[in-house]
Amino acid sequence: MSEDIDSVPAWARRSAGESRVAASVAVLVVIALQWWLPGQLTVRPRWVIPGLALVLLVVLIVADPVRIDRETRWLRWAGLALSGLLSVTTAWSVDRLVQGLLDGKLSNNPGVLLSSGAAVWLTNVLVFALWYWEFDRGGPAARAHGRKKHPDLLFPQMQLGKLVDRDWEPEFVDYLYLAFTNATAFSPTDVMPLSRWAKMMMTVQASISVITGVLVIARAVNVMK
Repeated sequence: MSEDIDSVPAWARRSAGESRVAASVAVLVVIALQWWLPGQLTVRPRWVIPGLALVLLVVLIVADPVRIDRETRWLRWAGLALSGLLSVTTAWSVDRLVQGLLDGKLSNNPGVLLSSGAAVWLTNVLVFALWYWEFDRGGPAARAHGRKKHPDLLFPQMQLGKLVDRDWEPEFVDYLYLAFTNATAFSPTDVMPLSRWAKMMMTVQASISVITGVLVIARAVNVMK
């Protein structure tokens, strides 16, 4: 029986669950970026969404502090609500950035334009990393319990058999890598989306990355001329 368990990789069976540290740091970075961005790119009043996001993060940490393995409906909804709040503020920042670039109401300082665009782009990467992390195979708690056999996102380690440590399983850093490569390459690199939701989400993220990158760089170059 023990041999059968040992032959099953960690990502496909029940495990201890991953640490909450990496995902929590990502949330804090998004909140910090919202405070750092120019006021015209953030939701008003400026403290509302960051404040609510911080409260939800604290609730999640207190309720399931060390490793994410507690499966309750309210915790699941709290995690999704946190990602949803951060998505709202990201969408708002992208919209205001694009509008500001098109109508020329943003600062004409190339440094400010590039730094603001970089902050919005980084926020986009972090927020989509959280969504991939929250949705893949039912979320981190469901993955810890091995609830879903078929992955929504196929990592290369899932296909390499004996070349990979049996204890390997996807954690937040892996989803962050996926979000980063999708935002820079505008397509899957080594992580393949298998579910339709994953394909659509990657499409939306890549589209946002293209639009913000092209407009910010074009505007900054135009100002420097």
